[in-house]
Amino acid sequence: MTEQQIQTRRIKELEEQGYYVIKLIKTNKNGIPDLVAIPPDSGVLFSEVKRPKGVVSKLQEYRMKELRQHGIETEVYRG
Repeated sequence: MTEQQIQTRRIKELEEQGYYVIKLIKTNKNGIPDLVAIPPDSGVLFSEVKRPKGVVSKLQEYRMKELRQHGIETEVYRG
């Protein structure tokens, strides 16, 4: 399964749970996760999509840590 297929599946799952999902293509900060999912109540979830054996880069790990330090939930989704 490709990363794109896994990403499509994750978007569908999150939308079925009521999230408003945005796929990030280009941001001012390299390493930001692929998806932003906003639940209907409050908060936000950043989701980095990887293939089952895909590697999270050091920069991506740093950005997710940075987001968590700001109280933002992050995940690495592997399908």
